[in-house]
Amino acid sequence: MKKLLFALMMAMFIAPAWSQSVDDIIEVERAVLKTEKKAAVAANMVFTDAEAAVFWPLYEEFSSEEYKLQTERIKIIKEYAESYSKLDDVKADELMTRNIKLKQAVAKLEMKYYKKFKKVISPSKATRFFQIDNKINALINAELALEIPLVETK
Repeated sequence: MKKLLFALMMAMFIAPAWSQSVDDIIEVERAVLKTEKKAAVAANMVFTDAEAAVFWPLYEEFSSEEYKLQTERIKIIKEYAESYSKLDDVKADELMTRNIKLKQAVAKLEMKYYKKFKKVISPSKATRFFQIDNKINALINAELALEIPLVETK
């Protein structure tokens, strides 16, 4: 996964002129990541047959909504990459504001789905699921943080 994220970030910062191919790479990587994430959840959760029957459809619903939010995150990263060499205060402020609003939307989504999950599986299992999800997201965030350069200040 680290190599895939590195390739993605390098493609975004080195080859903005290849935007269509970068978008294609991003979509392939997102599909792979979605599959790997679901496999990690499955490997780390234990369900009865009844719990699994209600958990997985709800997981797919959550994953779909999370995907939409992550699309905005990718747009922000791409805009940052495209404007990196000429980033001014106005664009930096716009991107940071969008990023903060995105984090708020993610927190709202998690709360919405935590409430739904704890109704169909126990609160402790719902908590475990979100811990797994958060750990996976933390790994992704750490990789992105290593690859995305800091804003140059004057």
